[in-house]
Amino acid sequence: MIDTQGVWLILNGKQAHDAEVRLAVAAMRERGVSLAVRVTWEAGDAARFVDEAIAASARTVIAGGGDGSLREVAAALAQRDASADALPSLAVVSLGTANDFATAAGIPADAEAALALACTSVAQPVDLLRIDADGRQQWCINLASGGFGTTVTTETGEGLKKMLGGLAYVVSGLARIGSVEPIHARFEAVDFAWSGGFIALGIGNGRQAGGGQVLCPQACIDDGLLDVTLVPTIEGEFAATVGTLIAEGKQAALERLSTQLQSPWLRIAADPPLTLNLDGEPVAARAFHIECIPGRLRMHLPAGCVLLAAHAEPG
Repeated sequence: MIDTQGVWLILNGKQAHDAEVRLAVAAMRERGVSLAVRVTWEAGDAARFVDEAIAASARTVIAGGGDGSLREVAAALAQRDASADALPSLAVVSLGTANDFATAAGIPADAEAALALACTSVAQPVDLLRIDADGRQQWCINLASGGFGTTVTTETGEGLKKMLGGLAYVVSGLARIGSVEPIHARFEAVDFAWSGGFIALGIGNGRQAGGGQVLCPQACIDDGLLDVTLVPTIEGEFAATVGTLIAEGKQAALERLSTQLQSPWLRIAADPPLTLNLDGEPVAARAFHIECIPGRLRMHLPAGCVLLAAHAEPG
């Protein structure tokens, strides 16, 4: 059944001329959906449009773009002083380079199918990550990552991403392998404390980042817990780590080399500052306090979505 109450699509300005999106919007309006479209132009637009949608009593707000666009819209909703039930539900039309959250969640890549999902499905409660970075509050819906992968993601050029899509991150990563240096930090969580050098870090609500790199393979977005994957570096063994990745496959290497844990919170201390990539947005700080906020928003997801605990495959 199509819900005809107000739906707002907040579209990344880079996709304003996407013919598929235009056709999808027209098709949904023909089916009776009251669908408003707002196009972002500069920083702060997404948050402003979310405020306008709430003032207009919108039922659903859809982020049209990649993981960064989804994060902006989710953060604008989450920071409101209102419960999840009192806020518009959240959906996504994936139009970015990697679309890691939408891919892992099984959200249709077809724009019209994604819009239909937003208008026909029942929204599910989902967790968000709330991050205090040296006193600055941030939100993350998919995955916070650090280490080698974050360097690759933040230094991959827009031109290369446009030309190669998610493969651009792999190309950039291979080019940097010889110059990788471990990052040193201290970590604390429930029944866990560790300090040392590491080459990769994933803090999941979702499971993958950086164009398909699965860092938190068992993460669920409604279990009230962070999934943490930490890949330490042992002196002189980075080449062996890369060899393991190639010989055994990424998933086998991750299981063999990493420390994995679950906790409702995680504290990180680093000097010099550590950069975490929050759904594509790099944030540098010496101290991070990361919490999982259970059921902070409601989101439209496919039936049987594996990111929901009820449908997750056993580890």
